Amino acid sequence: MSIRIAVDAMGGDNSPAMEVAGAVAACSQWGCEVVLVGDTAKIETELSKHVTHGLQLDIHHASEVVGMHDSPSDAVRKKKDSSIRVAFELAKQGEACAVVSAGNSGAIMASGMHIFGRVKGVERPAIGTSLPNLDDQTLVLDMGANVDCKPSQLYQFAIMGSIYVEHVLGKAHPRVGLLSNGTEEKKGNDLTREAHLRLKDAPLNYCGYVEGGDLYNGSVDVVVCDGFVGNVLLKVSEGLAIAVGTMLKREIENHFWAKIGYLLSRPAFNAFKKRINPAEYGGAPLLGIAGTGIVCHGSSDPVAISIAIRQAGEYAKIRIEEKLAALL
Repeated sequence: MSIRIAVDAMGGDNSPAMEVAGAVAACSQWGCEVVLVGDTAKIETELSKHVTHGLQLDIHHASEVVGMHDSPSDAVRKKKDSSIRVAFELAKQGEACAVVSAGNSGAIMASGMHIFGRVKGVERPAIGTSLPNLDDQTLVLDMGANVDCKPSQLYQFAIMGSIYVEHVLGKAHPRVGLLSNGTEEKKGNDLTREAHLRLKDAPLNYCGYVEGGDLYNGSVDVVVCDGFVGNVLLKVSEGLAIAVGTMLKREIENHFWAKIGYLLSRPAFNAFKKRINPAEYGGAPLLGIAGTGIVCHGSSDPVAISIAIRQAGEYAKIRIEEKLAALL
């Protein structure tokens, strides 16, 4: 069976324009096969703006849309013909191998769990997000799916993250750290201290406690935390990147010689902008569900959507859920 990706075309902030453009780009650049799920008329209107001849692009109608303010449980139980749920149903039925959505992350996780189920041994699936570091990227999980966690769940997150980084990102023996308020053994809280003791005996390259700065210095490949901390960390990182960019732009605009220096350094600035652009990292994998799902930011542009589609195809081929089940 070919790797066909079901894309929720109605979930994002600017849907279906961004999803359609991203799907066209993924099919054109990497030969992906995509089925766009959502309002057929709206999707066709957007597709008419692109050259699609020869591309493996289909549409599957879904009459309902899950809003950002809909509760995950309502999305699963009451909106049975939503684009999110229908996309997962297509994957469950074998008509697609993976799902990509920029919609309500809680509803995406709930739908994935409801339709795919969890990998045997996984208590709670997690959302993993890649952040740029000095060398490459750091996978952080959980990023918001589980606000309150148990030590056993942080242990499982570490295993899930390690397997993903090794088999999807291609890093042998990924280094795993547990996020805390210091690297000393006495640091942390009850949750992190007990998780730390468990992780010492885990079949992982566990490096112990790490601090916030270690997310970006390249000292570890995977950072584990609960979803409350992870989501705050993500929002702070996004806000800081925007603030730094804005401050730098203002300083350059206010000084003549800075403008000259910028013109000479433009290639470096462009490379840096590309490096920290969230779109370049695609979406966040749903780790622990018995299938493949990728969550994109609601404001994802076509670049982010296209990379997430490629990412979903690579993820689906590896069948990480089977490797995870073998370790839990």
